[in-house]
Amino acid sequence: MIKYYTTKPGQKPTDEQKKEIEEAMKMPIVYDEDCPELSHAMIKAMECVVKQRNKRNA
Repeated sequence: MIKYYTTKPGQKPTDEQKKEIEEAMKMPIVYDEDCPELSHAMIKAMECVVKQRNKRNA
């Protein structure tokens, strides 16, 4: 399940939101046909794209 929270600049998460985040961090990642695990080559390609994007946005 995905939850979205909208925050404003400077706004801090509530204690309930912090608790939900901590619980979500303990849950395992589940891969399926819509979200397969990435191979090492795919991870390297993604890192390259992210670096290029960050250079343009800096």
